[in-house]
Amino acid sequence: MPRSGLARGFVIFMDYDIIATLGPASEQESTWQKMIAAGVTGFRLNTSHLSLDQLWGWLERLAPFLEKAGPSYSVVLDLQGSKWRLGQFLPFLLREGSRVMLVHALESSRDGVLPVPHADFFRAAPQSSPEIVLNDAKSRLVVESLGADSIQARVVLGGEIAPRKGITFSASTFRTEALSEKDQEIFAQTRGLGFIHYAVSYVKDAVEMEHYRCLFGQEASLAAKLERGPAMQDSARIAAHADSLWVCRGDLGSELGLKRMAEAVSILTMQLRTLPVPVFMAGQVLEHMTAYATPTRSEVCYLHDALQAGYKGFVLSDETAVGRSPVDSCQTAALFKS
Repeated sequence: MPRSGLARGFVIFMDYDIIATLGPASEQESTWQKMIAAGVTGFRLNTSHLSLDQLWGWLERLAPFLEKAGPSYSVVLDLQGSKWRLGQFLPFLLREGSRVMLVHALESSRDGVLPVPHADFFRAAPQSSPEIVLNDAKSRLVVESLGADSIQARVVLGGEIAPRKGITFSASTFRTEALSEKDQEIFAQTRGLGFIHYAVSYVKDAVEMEHYRCLFGQEASLAAKLERGPAMQDSARIAAHADSLWVCRGDLGSELGLKRMAEAVSILTMQLRTLPVPVFMAGQVLEHMTAYATPTRSEVCYLHDALQAGYKGFVLSDETAVGRSPVDSCQTAALFKS
């Protein structure tokens, strides 16, 4: 748990972690050095957005850097797990009132067509809410008709949509819980690298997490990402098979809706000190800093309150991967360190 002390009237949390996601805005070694100087204790790569060749390109550069930085620094490979994501297509604007077609495919070059490379997404449709949310609920669709491998939907909340963004049905409980072939290949190729940790997305419950622990082995450092209602309810039992838990509010909000997401996070926060592993806050931690050089006052207050409640630290995402000021975001996240 974070150790705190009183200094000049402020509470200083001396021992908490900051995991910074790397991406186009933070691909230079000089930026990694500045991030560490700012207080970052580890890095994250979202493998869902990388090909295997791209991933190896990152790791070949990170390995010597981390060897020089010291053994306490690591890279978390965030595996897709059972999370649904869009396939490949040219980004376009979803316009409110327009209609789009979702098809079971890896990619599409047709206007107004979104490929979804997950057969269980289409099997889930008849058993799920008619509302489809995309890109952390920044866009929303409503189902109008269903086919075996296609869905016609109307846009009710528009916005820019790009490949590999998350997609789900509101409050869906139907999903195939398993690692993809790509996830398995990533683990097979990286399991011998001592600086690699893993995080598994969309864990449903302790049964699924126990399966992953058996697959990865006891020696692997394994985080369980809590992004579904059942996982939040089963967090204590999931923790028995994980080295840490990440509360991922972006996808959790897409799954539960904003009100139920806030209620679920509040309940888990009250239970933090009873859990046997550290818990990190992830998802839109400093979202404002994706586009701006400074945080909102609300974000800073939330950092403080999360640490006071017992969170072990933060996982920064878009703020450091594609944001305007990745180093400033890290400095802000480290504001309450001694």
